Formats: sequence, structure tokens, C-alpha cells
Amino acid sequence: MGGTKAAASPSIPRTTAPLVSVGVISASALAYEVLPGNTSDKTTLTDFLAKIEAQYGKADRVWIMDRGIPTEASLATMRAANTPVHYLVGTPKGRLSKLEKAFLTKPWAQVRESVDVKLLEQEGEIYILARSHGRMHKERAMRRRRLQRLWQRLGELQHQQLTRDELLLKLGAAKKDAGRAYGLVDIRLPDPQQPVNEQTFTFTLKRKKLRQVRRREGRYLLRSNLCGEDPAKLWEYYIQLTEIEQAFKELKGDLAIRPIYHQIDERIEAHIFVAFVAYCLQVTLKSRLKALAPGLTPRAALEKLAPMQMVDVRVPTTDGRVLILPRYTQPDADQKLLLSQLKLTLPDQPPPRIQSQPVEAA
Repeated sequence: MGGTKAAASPSIPRTTAPLVSVGVISASALAYEVLPGNTSDKTTLTDFLAKIEAQYGKADRVWIMDRGIPTEASLATMRAANTPVHYLVGTPKGRLSKLEKAFLTKPWAQVRESVDVKLLEQEGEIYILARSHGRMHKERAMRRRRLQRLWQRLGELQHQQLTRDELLLKLGAAKKDAGRAYGLVDIRLPDPQQPVNEQTFTFTLKRKKLRQVRRREGRYLLRSNLCGEDPAKLWEYYIQLTEIEQAFKELKGDLAIRPIYHQIDERIEAHIFVAFVAYCLQVTLKSRLKALAPGLTPRAALEKLAPMQMVDVRVPTTDGRVLILPRYTQPDADQKLLLSQLKLTLPDQPPPRIQSQPVEAA
């Protein structure tokens, strides 16, 4: 499950543009819902569960969700149902702090190359601490780059002739650029009447916090009521969320679900419906490419076929009419190969048609 917000930008300028929230269930385009832009993800879960059950019937489904969607109350309701509703959700890192000591005694188990997990069962739930070596190296490299850039910037600010207010403005920009790395540095600001120099403006590294951050890089905590399930299977379930994230990237980028240049609700929903139908076609193309042309993405396939166009060749006749010959351009060698791989055959060229010349106004 996932959600995004899109601005419904009217063609006539106004001070504010309404927001709509789009919720998608399954990266395979199972269903979607259009909601007011001020709708919280946490308030939509119960309705989504009921809608899917009513539309597709009861089944042994596993709901995989980001940590921002379910509340403790909704998870308790899912566990307490007559037929428990299975879930696997991300968990805020704050909960990892509470469970860190309990996890220390648990052994790591490898679920796939470069991915290890620890399991901890508590009160009818199982917590899964996952450690991805690839993700750890990526997060560590990002943190180092940002911290080094921040450290260099702070050193530059020490030697600039700045007022305290100017320093605060530049620190705000540095904080935005550094992101979470900013919290790893303890910064001492000059008092309001003091000049800005190396004595009044100092910064030191929070080494204890840095060690804690290093321990958690590449790790994330999941929780589920699927106790007894193979941890490798649980991890594979959760990785499916990356497909939902990719679905939103494609909706926002390739399929241009936003901005929406409408003011009427029905037209906004129609715009989103067209984008969703386009996404369904893209999913179908992706599945076909995976089976018949692996390694080729839908975007790459469409870009390769884009030069093929449909044109009308107009030939005037001696009796004042126009002979119209609709023709598609012939595919080149690469396009023929792709069409062959996808087992697609181009139709015959359309038949010609005759059109009368429009009468020009006197």
C-alpha cells in the first residue's frame, strides 16, 4: 500500500491549489482510490481493507505497509479479528532503541546473499531486524559525504566576516543540505553581542551519536503477526514495497499524473483514471518484457519504438478531391527485432480514402 499527493492546478491562477491524495494497492495495479488532499494515510487503512474484501472476497492476504500507514489501534484490530488479518509493516527506528538490548542476544540468520535478520517474538507479534550490507554501504557513503561537506562549510563560516544573524542564515542553509548529518555535530553559537570567530563559534563531532548511527546504518525493523513464517519469505514480502515506490515514480514521472490542470472534481478524477489505465498498460508491458525481452524497461521499449509514426500522405486529384493514404513508417532493424521478441505483428497498412477539398470562403 502507498499514497501520494498531487496538486490540482487550475488553469486560472488562484492563491491556493487543491490537493488530492491517491492511494495505490499493489504495484500490479490492483486498485486505487482518490481522496481529499488533507486525508491522513492512517485514517484510510480500515476502509481499504473492507473495500478489497468486498470487491475480491476473503483470502489469506498479507498486507505490506510503510510505517506511516497503520496505527497501533488498527494493528490491534487486525490481530483481534475473527480471522486474523496478516500484516508486515515497517517500524520507526525509535522502537529499535527500545528493543535493542533484547536483540543483542539473538543470532543473525542469513536469508540471502548480503542480507541477515534477527527475530524477536513479543506479545503475539514477531519483530524482524534486517541488516543489508549493500544498503549499509550506501547509507554510510551518503552520510560521510554530507558530514564532510558540512564540516568543511562550518570551517569556512568560522573565517568569514559575518554578523551573528548572517551566520544563523547560513547555518540554516547548511542544515538543509546536510540533512540528518547535521545532528552529528555539536555547534556552539556566539552570544548576541559577540563577534563571529574561531573562539565564539565552535563545532565538535558527537562521537557517541556517530557510533550509534554507524551501528544502525543498513538496518531496518519490521513487525508482523506472521509468527513462525520463514524469515527469508518475510523479507521478500517487504521488499515488494520498493515496487510500490517505483509505481509512484512512474506515475509522477513517465505518466505525468501531476500537475492536474482542472478545477472540477470529476475532471480531476478522470485525469487520475487515465493515468492509472496508462499505468495498467505499463505494468502489462513490463510483464511482457520480463518474459520475452529481459533487461529492457518499458521506458526503453517505448523510446525505441517512438520513431515509428502514423502519417497521412495527401495526394490531390485532377477533379479537385484529395486522396489520403494513411501509412505507418517502416520499422528499422532494431525495431523489427524488438517487435519480433515481443511476438507483435504490425497490421496491414490502412486502406486509402477520398476527401473533398474544403470550399474556400469568398
